[in-house]
Amino acid sequence: MSPAPRVIYWFRTDLRLHDSPALKAALDLKPECLYPIWCWDPHYVYRARVGSNRWQFLLDCQSDLSDSISKINSKSKLFVIREAPQTLLPKLFKAWKISHLVFEKDTDAYARERDEQVVELAKKAGVEVVIKVGRTLYDPDDLVKHNGGKPTMSITQVEKAGEKIGSIPRPIKAPKTIPDPGNTNIDFEQETPPPKPDINSGYRDAEEKSYDKLAGPNGDFAVPTMKELGLKKATTQHRGGETVALKALEKTIKNVDYTATFEKPKTAPTAFEPQSTTLLSPHHHFGSLSCRELFWQAQDIVDRYGKKASQPPVSLTGQMLFRDMYFGAQAQLGWKFGQTVGNSHCRFIPWHLRSKVDEENGLITGEYSIDSEEAEDWFQRWKFGRTGFPWIDAIMRQLRSEGWIHHLARHAVACFLTRGGCYVDWERGAEVFEEWLIDHESSCNIGNWQWLSCSAFYSQFFRMYSPIAFPQKTDKNGDFVRHFVPELKDYPAKYIYEPWKAPIQDQKKAGCVVKGDHVETEADGLNTYPKPMFDFSERRTICLEGLKNAYHIGLYGDNPKVLDGTWRKLFPDEAEGPTEGTNDTDAANGKSKVRKGVDVHNGEHGVEEDHGEAAETGGDNKGGDKHGSKRKAGKGQATLDTHVDKKRSKKK
Repeated sequence: MSPAPRVIYWFRTDLRLHDSPALKAALDLKPECLYPIWCWDPHYVYRARVGSNRWQFLLDCQSDLSDSISKINSKSKLFVIREAPQTLLPKLFKAWKISHLVFEKDTDAYARERDEQVVELAKKAGVEVVIKVGRTLYDPDDLVKHNGGKPTMSITQVEKAGEKIGSIPRPIKAPKTIPDPGNTNIDFEQETPPPKPDINSGYRDAEEKSYDKLAGPNGDFAVPTMKELGLKKATTQHRGGETVALKALEKTIKNVDYTATFEKPKTAPTAFEPQSTTLLSPHHHFGSLSCRELFWQAQDIVDRYGKKASQPPVSLTGQMLFRDMYFGAQAQLGWKFGQTVGNSHCRFIPWHLRSKVDEENGLITGEYSIDSEEAEDWFQRWKFGRTGFPWIDAIMRQLRSEGWIHHLARHAVACFLTRGGCYVDWERGAEVFEEWLIDHESSCNIGNWQWLSCSAFYSQFFRMYSPIAFPQKTDKNGDFVRHFVPELKDYPAKYIYEPWKAPIQDQKKAGCVVKGDHVETEADGLNTYPKPMFDFSERRTICLEGLKNAYHIGLYGDNPKVLDGTWRKLFPDEAEGPTEGTNDTDAANGKSKVRKGVDVHNGEHGVEEDHGEAAETGGDNKGGDKHGSKRKAGKGQATLDTHVDKKRSKKK
């Protein structure tokens, strides 16, 4: 008779006990002992962009899970061990005489590489590995397989692939018992990671010490603290953990009408305290709430509700399918999904502030070229909420402070930075969201930025968000702006979205004058708010012509001309973006600079206003666009920036 299994359960993106297929698989082994562990991976501590708010949410989730485990078995907990899994796990296999390693599948680019290494190490150690799907409704690799081996670029493709895969499994209950852990001896040498480069150094106000001891400062495998990480205090009010998540889900589901008739495009991006959507997304990211739990609770209500219930893609269940769509795309494309260069399904558009690419591996380096000082200034002002457009600034300040913004608010600021104003590379915006969002998932963040910039998934670039007209649909008084841009709180509603139009006497009466750029915050004893950083109507036209031109030329990220830089020969020198000469230095007239991706120091109607972009199903596929590529190039596309150049030449 073979001995009972000795199992490590490796928690990662599944910080919960309910509906965990991988945890159930571990318990079904009837183990002699089970070790619930978390490997404190330096990739996330030092190399991935993570701000204080998301760190706090993670620590909340870990602490809540550890408490829940201990309530079931007082001898057990979440054992957080401070070392990279690639070096730690082989030592644990030996020290704890492990027979099985069980974990939830993760198809993120880094995670896939890491897990492949771990599986190989386990085989060498004679340890059996069990991997189960639980992060998404469908296995992303199965979606790709049943989509003809191609990345899923539309909801329709997800639904058709899903029909072939079969029904989404019902959620399973949380376990009532958990075996004891065995001996937790870790009498082996710790391999500490090099702390440099530390991409998150700007978020620290003290030395990072989370790797000082393998089992933590007290040797009890405790969840690290913000203090140990040297991180600045979190500013978000949103808390993490399975307990919080299940209460939030219960509150949502109790409102039957809301759940059954939910349509994302009809929710208000200006609503706060409370917000108009569920705010469950960060719990899905950390796995403190099962996606299947939400899906089936919502679907059961929809099935009972009848014909008036909403349907995908705008419904609650449709939002989960969108998430799976992005996971399927990343699963097939891997690292290249997160960038334009080398990405076979991402359109090439000559944005300002393009990423630098490592010539050896073809991957972006985390740095970008400043081909235009003006575009860099616009980007920094956008990031810190000093554009002079109150709606945009309010959203970005909410994001920085709370770590969350409404889906349509994300649409608005992403469109503004890329194709609807600044013409800045979507990769810059994705990096900022990666830093600040508590619900950041690489696949969804990257996919949404490609969608909103019309680089992939979506091609109706003529539909733009007005930073003035759009928010008035749900907030004519500007309460959202008054809250997050408090210097404008006493402005008349007539001017709240266009404060520069207010007479000077009204500005002074409101205690804030519109003056200068983003540097000044006070003048003559009054608050100041910056003038708009550009004429939105003018920039909208420039961006529209730029997209028309790029679509007409029709390059994708894997085109040889994109890879070798000769794409510039296809664009006129005067076109918007770094199109002059043969490289970014030429485009900046010899003044090109390089900046690292992390920096934590401190108009009018659109061409066609977009009120329902979330209702689209996607489908901007290489060689088969629904729109975009079939549109004729606009008149004057070869000189799309001429009128702006003339204006700038007068300043010189």
